[in-house]
Amino acid sequence: MTTGSSARVEITTDVVRELLSDPKIFPELPAELDEDAELALDSLGLVWFLHLLGTKHDLVIEPEDELITAFGSIRGITDYVNKAGGRVDG
Repeated sequence: MTTGSSARVEITTDVVRELLSDPKIFPELPAELDEDAELALDSLGLVWFLHLLGTKHDLVIEPEDELITAFGSIRGITDYVNKAGGRVDG
């Protein structure tokens, strides 16, 4: 659900790739990594990714158990984030 703004925040696979390249998540994420390649995102990486998503893009998604399975690839993360919509702070 989006609140506080009628504008929807679209997160692209390039945005997700950039966030995942943070040294606290995947410090050496290959630039040529396929969007459907399997990723092993641990719980601390997930929490940090969600933090970055909020601080850099004002999009808040509450962590849930289903995130771990949905966050198995760059495309999976992108699709989940855009479907969930999150809450736009502002």
